[in-house]
Amino acid sequence: MKIQYYKQYSPALNRDMEWKVYGHAGRPVLYIPCQNGRFFDFENFNMTDTWAPWIDSGEVMVFSIDTIDQETWSNKEGDPRWRICRYEDWIRYITDEMVPFMQQMANECNGWDGYPGILVFGCSLGATHAANLYFRRPDLFDRLLALSGIYTAEYGFDSYMDDLVYNNSPVHYLANMPTDHPYIEMYNQCKAAICVGLGAWELPDSTRHLQSILQNKGINAWVDYWGMDCYHDWIWWYKQVTYFVPYLLS
Repeated sequence: MKIQYYKQYSPALNRDMEWKVYGHAGRPVLYIPCQNGRFFDFENFNMTDTWAPWIDSGEVMVFSIDTIDQETWSNKEGDPRWRICRYEDWIRYITDEMVPFMQQMANECNGWDGYPGILVFGCSLGATHAANLYFRRPDLFDRLLALSGIYTAEYGFDSYMDDLVYNNSPVHYLANMPTDHPYIEMYNQCKAAICVGLGAWELPDSTRHLQSILQNKGINAWVDYWGMDCYHDWIWWYKQVTYFVPYLLS
C-alpha cells in the first residue's frame, strides 16, 4: 500500500496541518477521525486493514486529516461563538484547501480530467462532521459513510444557538430546507449510508431524528440500525465499512 505524509501551512487555520494519503489511484475518500482524533488514527486503529481491498486495487485513495475538536466541539469551557467560528475555519480548510488538493492528486494519479466526487467517511464525532460536510456541500461530496454519529450541534454546543451553529447542525438546517431546494435533487443523485448500533454507548435516537427529517423531505439515504450487540467501537465500524463500502462504490 502506497502511503504518503504531508504537512502544509493552512491559511484558513493559520497553522500547519498534517495528513496522510493511502493508495495510488481511485476515487478520493476523506476520512475524518473520531473525537479529538489525529490524522494517523486511520492507520493506528487498523482501519487501513479494512479498507485495504479497495486501496490496494486502486479503487480508492484515502486522505486522512486532523480534527480541531479540542478547540471547537470538545472545548465546552470556551466561548461558544469563538468555538463555532473556529469550526467554520476548519470547514473552510477542508472545502477550500483539502478538496482542491484531493482533486488534483486524484486527477494526476488516475489520468482524469475530472473525477467522480469525494466520499466522506467518519465514525462517532467523525461521522457528525462527515454528514455535515455531505449535507452542506453536495457539490463536493457525493458519497457519505457515517457510522455511530450524532447529527445535532447540541452535542458540542448544548443549548447555545446562533447562525453558524445552526448551519452546522444537520437536524436543524435540513428540517427547514424547502422541499424544492436544489440540494435535495443533488442528494438524490448521490449515495449516503448512515448506520448506528443499538448496543452500549450508541445514541440511535439522533439517527432516528435525522432519518425522519430525510424521509419528510424526500431525501434518499440508506439508514441502517444494527442490533443490541453492536456497540460504539472499532470492531463494529470495521464490519460496517466492509458492509457498506461496496454499495457506495457501485
